[in-house]
Order: sequence, then C-alpha cells, then structure tokens
Amino acid sequence: MQAKPNFIVSLSDASAGLSQVGGKGASLARMAAIGLPVPPGFHITTAAYRRFVAEHGLQAQILAAVSAATPDQPATLEGASSRIGKLFAESVMPDDFAEAIRRAYADLGAYAGLGEGDVPVAVRSSATAEDLSEMSFAGQQETYLNMRGEAMVLDAVKRCWASLWTARAIGYRARHNIAPQDVSLAVVVQILVPADAAGILFTVNPLTGARNQVMINAAWGLGEAIVGGHVTPDTLVVDKASGTVVEQKISKKDVMTVRTLEGTREEPVPKNRRAKAVLSQAQAAELAHIGVQIEDLYGQPMDIEWALHDGRISIVQARPITARLEAPLHDPPL
Repeated sequence: MQAKPNFIVSLSDASAGLSQVGGKGASLARMAAIGLPVPPGFHITTAAYRRFVAEHGLQAQILAAVSAATPDQPATLEGASSRIGKLFAESVMPDDFAEAIRRAYADLGAYAGLGEGDVPVAVRSSATAEDLSEMSFAGQQETYLNMRGEAMVLDAVKRCWASLWTARAIGYRARHNIAPQDVSLAVVVQILVPADAAGILFTVNPLTGARNQVMINAAWGLGEAIVGGHVTPDTLVVDKASGTVVEQKISKKDVMTVRTLEGTREEPVPKNRRAKAVLSQAQAAELAHIGVQIEDLYGQPMDIEWALHDGRISIVQARPITARLEAPLHDPPL
C-alpha cells in the first residue's frame, strides 16, 4: 500500500498549518513561502505520527503511562517518558512510511545536488502545542543534527515522535492543562546548514524593551553550543532603521559545536578565533533586516535562530517571544 500524499508535505507549502505540521513546521513553511532564506526540506505530518501510533496500538499505553506521572514528582515523569520511549523504539516503521520518507529524502538530496542518499539533514520535532505566542515549549522535543543516510533519518524520525513525551514536555502540559490525547507531532527534515557561525536574533532589545533595536547573539559553529549553554556568545545591538551596530560585546568563545560522521560534538575553537568577532557590521545589518521582515510577517516580536555558511544567512527557526522582558516594550522616541 502506498503512503497517502498528506503524510509528506514540501517545507515551503504555504497551506501547511499548525494541526498538520506543528508549530515549528508551520513557522518555517510561512517564512519559506514568502522567499525568506529557509533551508529546503519536507514535513512528515501529524497524520503520519497518528497512523504510526494507531497501527501499533500505542495510544492507550501512552495515556496510561502519562496518567501515572505527577508534575511535581520528577521521577514519575522520567519513568513515564522512559516507558513511552521504549514503545516507540520497539515499534517498526510501516513499509509505506519508510518508503515515502526515503523518497522525499532522496528527492531533497537530488534537489540540492548533494546526492540522493547521503545528504546531511537536520531532523526536528514540531509539536502541535509549541512555538505559540502564549506559551513557550522551546527545547521540550528533540532535534537531531547531521543525520546522513536513510537509516539514520528513519531512526531520527522515530526518536522525534517519542520526544513528544519527554519528561519535561509531559510535566509542562500537565501544569498547563493540555490534554495528552490532544497533542500530536510532525517532523521537519531540512538540509543541514554546515554553519561557520550561528546564533539567535531577538527583534526587540530584551534588556531594555526597545522596539527600534534588535539583539543578536553569535558564536562559531552550529547553534547548539549557544542553545545548550556551552559558550558565551558575542552580543550585538543593532538599530533597525539604519542597520548600525550601536552596542557590541565580543566574548571569548572557547567551545563550538561541529559536525561528525555520527552527528555532532563539542570541540575547542581555534585560538586565533576565540576573541574574534563572529559577525561583520554588514552581516549584522543583514540579519537585522531579515529579522524586521520576520517580525512584520508575524506582527509581533520574534525569537529567531539563524546560521551562517560561506557568507550566506539561513533562518532555521522563528517563534514569538514569550518570556517576560526586563522592561516593557516601548516604541522609539519621536
């Protein structure tokens, strides 16, 4: 039996919505559809997750495990997550799914001119209850970088599905009264940007609340070193209107995340780059311009993850800013 077409959707499909491709996927689709520099890829939709769970009869076992967990007892959350993880690990990917994912992965490699079965990709979880303006689910589901070959990609997809049920996610949803039977997960598969540098862009200054400035964090290598707190990044404040860097703090960056044959690892930054500015003034201005475009698209302040390779900027994620700012947002003086 052939997989239904709605199990796989192009990343740039403008019709891809939250219920079909999750919060992260919907955001990427929205940006790609208007031509922002989003790496090409495809979505494995929530319909695929639900079919996998139904085919193996997992839903009742998942809900039973979750019901035994208590948000203020971390050991029970970890126990539930572990039990659910084993269910996914022991369940076989249906043949039609596996073939549909293999075909989409091969097409992605051919499109990029990088070979049909060996293109390095990022495999990212995209839950239906994440990256929403009223809640912050950042970091609760998994991302697997530098997955290469069909076997690694298929395994990463299953691990993403299982990560809908991390201990942190189970607890967070319970505390916010999100019914476990109502959540689902899509997966985003994108060509991996072999980042020379990466970081985070806030489309307001989170320290002052100024709307006329963006703040950029930047470090060498892949962005995981920043996200994981392994490195103190450079910090730049840029004026939105002119693209001028108005504040700059260059940190000593000792560690960076790099690709390996098996995925990624942390390694020391070469000594001659540790105290060097990651971004040029022109690159900071370009990032600020892209940030303004994304903020205009969403109509609200945004938290954006970016990567830089061979001088080209790519946007790998954007979500509304949900954390309380240090000062109220205010408009620039007239």
